[in-house]
Amino acid sequence: MPIEPANAYARRLNTWDAAMIVIGGVIGAGIFLTPATVARNTSSGTEVLMLWAIGGLLTLAGVLCYAELGARRPQAGGIYVYLREAFGLLPAFLFGWTMALINYPGSVAAVATMFAEYFCTAVGLPQLYVKPAAVGAIVFIVGVNLFGIRAGAWMQNVFTVLKLAAIALLVVAGLVLAHGRLGLAPVAAASHPTSPWSFVGALLPVLFTYGGFHYLNDLAGEVRDPQRTLPRALGLGMAGVVLCYLLANFAYLAGLGHAGLAASQAPAADLMRRLFGAHGATVIAVGIACSTFGYCSIAIAGGARVLQTMGADGVFFRAAGRVDARTRAPQIALALLGAWAVVLTLSGSFNQLLNYTTVGEWLGHVFGIGTLFWYRKHFIDDPAPYRVPFYPLLPLVFVITVFGVIVASAIHAPGDAGMSLLIIALGVPVYYGWQRWARRQPV
Repeated sequence: MPIEPANAYARRLNTWDAAMIVIGGVIGAGIFLTPATVARNTSSGTEVLMLWAIGGLLTLAGVLCYAELGARRPQAGGIYVYLREAFGLLPAFLFGWTMALINYPGSVAAVATMFAEYFCTAVGLPQLYVKPAAVGAIVFIVGVNLFGIRAGAWMQNVFTVLKLAAIALLVVAGLVLAHGRLGLAPVAAASHPTSPWSFVGALLPVLFTYGGFHYLNDLAGEVRDPQRTLPRALGLGMAGVVLCYLLANFAYLAGLGHAGLAASQAPAADLMRRLFGAHGATVIAVGIACSTFGYCSIAIAGGARVLQTMGADGVFFRAAGRVDARTRAPQIALALLGAWAVVLTLSGSFNQLLNYTTVGEWLGHVFGIGTLFWYRKHFIDDPAPYRVPFYPLLPLVFVITVFGVIVASAIHAPGDAGMSLLIIALGVPVYYGWQRWARRQPV
């Protein structure tokens, strides 16, 4: 049983805070880089915009499902809680084992390193400062979050506004200063000929760039009036992300053209450099640094809540299950996740770990949304405060699409997919070993 009461957290996040978490958890560095990959797998700007629109609609379907799940169970831990209640503690542990112990800290390490690279570029520091800057960012974020969710939310709101300002600058630059290069017509004799399979393959990076919308559910135990706030914040936040992504891609096509976007390795920097010279590239480097820093803040806060819930359930260190009575923050879980992220940052092994856990992450979404069918069946008379529209169509579309993404990823990189499944499977003996060890410990 949990060692912390259900009200261990304080509900201090309003709708604005919650929507900023949704936006900040989705928008990291992907929108500044991924559009070039998508363009290389398409033959026109129309296809590029179509893919981002399709990805946005699919993601919105998933967000609406998570809105109902969050409204039904507004507790810290998100998907872990839904899996535990619907399928039992072992499946929930396997999700937490893959995500909170590997994917979340690995993501933090990777994105903190990316932050440090852009930060050092912006201020003119040599590369030898990248790792110290990344570690410093992680320590600072953990330190702020130790003071509670209000301190973390204040910092998150600032950096989310800054990342939105960076995207707005890109949009203005592309649409106002570089009009006439949309390249919406198919490119003749394209250097990257496309096929239906390449079009489908281009959807994969789009969906990955839309990922991260589940972080608010990890923090649901700290949202005010969650039955109303969670659905509203998830819907508004994700709609804002889709709009930003479509406008950003429209700007890239306007400023660089389809061929230029496909040839670019860093489209945001190339667009700003073309219009404003080296200073433009520096400005967008600062914007990307702010965007990645903000993402790290959310991943650390969300991951720590999952670890805390696991600790309270006795499937992780029980000390990690404690919530500080004064700050209402899971301080030990925050410190443990931050320390592990620092180790991964210094070791440089995070990129491979992330590759190995991609399948596990998306399987978590499949089964997480799948719990919605369980809740609807077992709580048929429960007057849920929010119900996903067009049920069961929307959850079915999302689950089938995400499963297709997993299959496509496995075909594209079978070795990484196999390692991902192996990591999940290794969680089974770890779970039973931990249970046996925990029973021998004094309560």
